[in-house]
Amino acid sequence: MTPNENFLKYFPDAVPPEELERENRSPYLNIGAYVVLRKLIKDSKILDILQEYMGNKDAGLLLDLACYSIIAENNAAQYYPDYAFNHPLFTPEMRMYSDAKVSDFLQNLKPEQTVGFLNSWNKSRNKRQRIYISYDFTNKNCQSGDIDIAEYGHAKDDIGAPVFNYSVAFDTENKKPLFYEQYPGSINDVCQLTCMIDKAYGYGYRNLGFILDRGYFSRKNLSYIDQHGYSFLIMVKGMKDLVRSAVLDHRGTFESSRAKYIEQYDLYGITMETKLFGNEEKRRYLHIYYSDGRAYSEKQELKQKIKRLKGYLNACVGKRCNPFGPEIERYFYLHYDKDGVTLKLAEENASEIEKELCLAGYFAIVSSDKMTAREAICLYKSRDASEKLFRADKSYLGNKSMRIATDETLSAKVFIQFIALILRNKFFACLSDKRERMLKSPIYMTVPAAMKELEKIVMIQQLDGVYRLDHAVTATQKTILDAFGLDDSYVRCQAKEIEKALKTKA
Repeated sequence: MTPNENFLKYFPDAVPPEELERENRSPYLNIGAYVVLRKLIKDSKILDILQEYMGNKDAGLLLDLACYSIIAENNAAQYYPDYAFNHPLFTPEMRMYSDAKVSDFLQNLKPEQTVGFLNSWNKSRNKRQRIYISYDFTNKNCQSGDIDIAEYGHAKDDIGAPVFNYSVAFDTENKKPLFYEQYPGSINDVCQLTCMIDKAYGYGYRNLGFILDRGYFSRKNLSYIDQHGYSFLIMVKGMKDLVRSAVLDHRGTFESSRAKYIEQYDLYGITMETKLFGNEEKRRYLHIYYSDGRAYSEKQELKQKIKRLKGYLNACVGKRCNPFGPEIERYFYLHYDKDGVTLKLAEENASEIEKELCLAGYFAIVSSDKMTAREAICLYKSRDASEKLFRADKSYLGNKSMRIATDETLSAKVFIQFIALILRNKFFACLSDKRERMLKSPIYMTVPAAMKELEKIVMIQQLDGVYRLDHAVTATQKTILDAFGLDDSYVRCQAKEIEKALKTKA
């Protein structure tokens, strides 16, 4: 059994081994995914930046932990030695460290190192080019330890445990995570938005726009963005009076017009200049969209809702009832006996139902900058990349729950997670670009499938102690490698570099 942080805190004289012996390394090394990730790390200069703030050993171990979470889809320190056992590593001479060393590293990673990385990472970005940032958040459960930042809040995956919030600012044009925030679970994402805007300003971003989900639509948020001279593009929440009025005014004028058709998303769209709030001086651009498919599904959903409510109300006829609430009273006229509490009849409010059916299929986006409806929807849809980022984080990086004992370890894991997100997102972007150039989209061109296929590129250790490639690169593997500008000769060259590093350690 390996001691954790709490054991070492109470028994400081216990000194567990730092390194694992060379003979503990497998004679069968999976190198394909490592080779690709190494190329992405080199191109992004992540290792160079990390080495500014920590030694080669710690920088290498941090990258190994990030790659471990990507390849193994796990972030538990106790299983890291299993990964190190059969993979090349970024540590000097590919040294393998014990889970006790990993725990110690996580415990002692300093805030100034993570802050330094984020400052350098954002310093290198092109500030002259207009950057649109997709800002979104998620939260994570904490299942162990007394973590100050973990508080009971509005968990997205509620398991009855305290949570902390985690948000990422994502450059939609260049498809790169820029910076992240972690903050207490009781703080909602809308309140945190102002802090994130201040941070963006602090990183030197001036020519900036924010792409925000409907939950951020408020006069306060938009006013704060305006104060910093930033632009915004935001989905309007629900069918607000402004949108309802615009839809009713323009209904029937564009829903079948080929000139207004946006083929990429099977939508029709128009744009109008308007004021969002009554006494607001600035004029904004309201983009109204209509989707046949969305209209059908929303109509069916409403019909089913009315059917369910009608069935419920019919069962209540002749019974004494408490007030039914605004939703039922919106769709039904309720008639009671003389006592005022016994339901006599529930009659459909046909005009209200018909009005809502007429509004099915419509939605709206607001932008501060002048643009067409086509430009606005394409820009908003670029948020899909950041949403995929969060799904990848929880599904494929092992970060749905954090099993940690201290605040220091939590902060270190979140930082490693951010590095992993940068790399995995670049991996995803390269595969996506390759798929767009292919006539067909093979099933192996997804991140999990490509990782699995690359892991089949192996080196084996023979009787002379030398690691050599087991077999040539397959046609499928060549296709995947091509997405990153690599080929079989590059793999052979990297295999020699790996063997050289392992021989140096011996």
